[in-house]
Amino acid sequence: MNKFTKAHIFLKKNIQQIEMDKDQEQKLVFRIADLIRENTNLSNQLKELTDNYQQLSQKADRFENILSSLPPDLIPKEIEGQKTRTQRFEMATVLYADIQGLKKISEQSKSSEIIDELDQIFFHFNSIVKKFKIEKIKTIGDAYMCAGGVPEKNITNPVDVVLAALEMQDYLNNLKEEYENQNKNFWDLKMGIHTGPVTATFTGRKKISYELKGDTVNIATRMASASEEGQINISIMTYELVKQYFTCDYNGKIPVKYKGDMEMYFLKRIKPAYSLDRKIGKTPNNIFMNKYLLRQFTDLQEIILDKLEKELPTHLYYHNFKHTIDVINQAELIGYGEGVDDESILLLKTAALFHDAGHIIGYDEHEYSGTQIAREFLPNYKYTPEQIENICKLIMATRLPPKPENILESIMCDSDLDYLGRSDFIPVSNTLYKELKEQNKIGTLNDWNKIQVKFLSVHQFFTKTAQHLREVNKQMQIERIKKLIEED
Repeated sequence: MNKFTKAHIFLKKNIQQIEMDKDQEQKLVFRIADLIRENTNLSNQLKELTDNYQQLSQKADRFENILSSLPPDLIPKEIEGQKTRTQRFEMATVLYADIQGLKKISEQSKSSEIIDELDQIFFHFNSIVKKFKIEKIKTIGDAYMCAGGVPEKNITNPVDVVLAALEMQDYLNNLKEEYENQNKNFWDLKMGIHTGPVTATFTGRKKISYELKGDTVNIATRMASASEEGQINISIMTYELVKQYFTCDYNGKIPVKYKGDMEMYFLKRIKPAYSLDRKIGKTPNNIFMNKYLLRQFTDLQEIILDKLEKELPTHLYYHNFKHTIDVINQAELIGYGEGVDDESILLLKTAALFHDAGHIIGYDEHEYSGTQIAREFLPNYKYTPEQIENICKLIMATRLPPKPENILESIMCDSDLDYLGRSDFIPVSNTLYKELKEQNKIGTLNDWNKIQVKFLSVHQFFTKTAQHLREVNKQMQIERIKKLIEED
């Protein structure tokens, strides 16, 4: 075979290989195109399934709401007992308590005595959990789990759970001391706490049981495992939410799946400045509670504003939930301007929240009705009887004409009538005229303007802060309204 023939064969093979490569490349392009189409179809199917799931979830929620409103005797037996609902909570605090020492105790006690002792401990834990409005989730052998922020969402749940943990620890330490005096072994406690999102499943109607799922539960158990006997180990997330109130010691880091290394802290006590028993640090004092209630006010405000929005009559164009928000904000602003303390700010904001709530009951004497609603709600939010009484006095101080008897009542009156010195006075006052007109409590707009001039001329702001912010502008409003009055 000559060189020419060999070259020809080699060239021919290369051409065939190139053609084969082109063919494979074209097949690969077609395959990629098919995969793109397939991926698009799958994406569309996923979107459709997601939409369907959301629609079904909404229908299920509506069904559950209808079902929960029905009398028990109207609920079919096949549905009764199968009622299960799942809800996600963006911020819950899970406590996992792992009781130690079973082996030591079993050497001295009968199994029945051990069970009785454990039942006694869990029974007391249940009373602590109830006291702090935390939900017991379950007990597993010698482990106990509870959670704050479930089933009712609240912003204070990290503090609630930490306070409960300190009380559990104190209870078990006292029992341990009694047993040691009798030369008997007793239980030790390792606790872990973590704050984060959870998914809760609710089962049952009369007696509801809860099951929690999610990383927050797993991390709480990891915190307990990484703790030491007699210690409460909290995650960095919980620490950041409670460090203002509690003394904590750094306890290193622990690896957490998908989250990297997580810092931990041993919870020691309430800070001395916030503790009634300054040496021990287990009981909150008034300073602590006032800060706690100010923090909790966000939850209370959300509930009451929602109630106002749903239940206030539609003809209240001025005395609506927007006015309530304005008065809350102004009460806080003037309060700080006048230099009052945290408890006074709490009382002012709470009174402002309820001061027009009585319109739900009736227009006339709405201030008194507002105090009745406040007396109904506030005991459930840890307000003391004395605080509730002072809040009701502040609400009653908003009756016209204003006659405040102390600095807090002066702040309250100035906050309620703050609009008199604002630049939007005329449009706001027109909403009040419209409100009164629909109830046949006022005549013409011209009559209303005359009343406004008379009222503004004798009105005075009582606090230096309000006088500085609003008095000059109020005088300008008088001149503006005078120009609108038509002479008879």
